[in-house]
Amino acid sequence: MNGSAPRISHPGADGLERQEERALRPRRLADFVGQSAVKENLRVFIQAARARGEALDHVLLYGPPGLGKTTLAGILAGELEVGFKATSAPVFQTAAELIGVLTHLEPRQVLFLDEVHRLSRVLEEHLYPAMEDFRCELVVDSGPNARHYSLQLPPFTLVGATTRAGMISAPLR
Repeated sequence: MNGSAPRISHPGADGLERQEERALRPRRLADFVGQSAVKENLRVFIQAARARGEALDHVLLYGPPGLGKTTLAGILAGELEVGFKATSAPVFQTAAELIGVLTHLEPRQVLFLDEVHRLSRVLEEHLYPAMEDFRCELVVDSGPNARHYSLQLPPFTLVGATTRAGMISAPLR
């Protein structure tokens, strides 16, 4: 042996384990165990969105790790029969990155933003008009070459998740 620890898994094990985990996650509210008050509130929200024929209002899920925030976000998309895109706030460093994701959403799609408390205040400022008016503001270049663009977005549902609700700025709460 060369002194390094033996490999216990092969390179593809993580992907396979994630696939198996996804297959075990409930896809409907009826299959989700626990959180009865949360499930009932979500059921009412889902029925209202369906009746209006609109995207579900934005949702903030908070609590300790392992309570099913990611699973509930996926269930919302499944119950609404819309697409589901999951990402994490720390991956966004620039407004262009965030806007790139927002402009590629399908109508009424659920965007799950994990660790939403870690989104920078600057990026939050870009997220507000996207959530309220379904539009993004983008400035390209600087000085006399600067150009302003207002991009219309399809209606979507942001599901923010956090373990630290106290760290979320007031406008996002």
